[in-house]
Amino acid sequence: MTDLFLLLWAVIPPLVFLGYYYYRVPHAPPLSLLLWLFLLGAISGFLALGLEYVFDSVANWVLNWQRIQRSLFGIALRQLIAIGPIEEGCKLLTVVLANYYFQRRYHLPSSSIFLFTIAAALGFTAEENWIYLYHGTATILDRSIGTPVHAMFSAPWGYALGQYLHATERFNHYKNLLVRAGINSVIFHALVNVLSSAWRYSPPLRFLSYGFFPLLVWMFWRMEQLLRQVTSQRPVHLISGHTSLHRYWQRGLVLFALMLGGNAIFGLFILARAISPLSPAQIFSPDFFWLIISRFLTNLAFGLLAWLIYLYLRHGSSDRHF
Repeated sequence: MTDLFLLLWAVIPPLVFLGYYYYRVPHAPPLSLLLWLFLLGAISGFLALGLEYVFDSVANWVLNWQRIQRSLFGIALRQLIAIGPIEEGCKLLTVVLANYYFQRRYHLPSSSIFLFTIAAALGFTAEENWIYLYHGTATILDRSIGTPVHAMFSAPWGYALGQYLHATERFNHYKNLLVRAGINSVIFHALVNVLSSAWRYSPPLRFLSYGFFPLLVWMFWRMEQLLRQVTSQRPVHLISGHTSLHRYWQRGLVLFALMLGGNAIFGLFILARAISPLSPAQIFSPDFFWLIISRFLTNLAFGLLAWLIYLYLRHGSSDRHF
């Protein structure tokens, strides 16, 4: 594949996702500003890559760092003390500097800061996509399905930063909120990367990978809830029971729906990876075709069941809030 083809596949999915959020936010900043944030986010990705290289070089000089990283504990340690803080810090610095510059020319509400965060995170994703695709360490399918992940990592501090920059009182409260949100982003950034690495190991560590897609679904839900808050929309409540027993039941249903829905997506992803190298003749051969259909319908059924549970919880909550 040509470099231009790889570049297009690296950039287009994040831009589509950015457009999706741009048109959902009332009074959004000019699209040109978001494209600048997208570009700056990509540049921050290269900065983060350089800082991570420096960290790994120093760590290898001081410790036997490569050997430590062969274990899942070593991967988790690197994610917590290096990858998470460096990558989230570079994105945060990008948004803060851009806000400082553009705030003098435009009135930027907290929803604009949240969009800035999403734009910078998606630019970071585009840079990361290009690195993986150029070096052949991931497929287009792998990178496309992970398009919103960096935006999901950064959503908490993007929300908190918007609240802090527009606070007229209780500055310490919003400052503490921003610090907690930044720590939250680093922890979940590390957790997602650890779970995505667990499949390389033998059981029981491999079973941790089944929590990967359910966690991503929950993080996407959290980002959507934060978007609703910055756009002054009513949040969606799923836990609304009047008794502790009922609330525990609803939490159990939420967890069950996340496991079902997340692993249904995981199953479809594995199916897509399995059939992507096959020729049309192989796909439509009787043995393969019915196997593909059965796997697709099984995962679709699990996904629909998770969606029905979600509708049940949302409908029950709506009845109590009106």
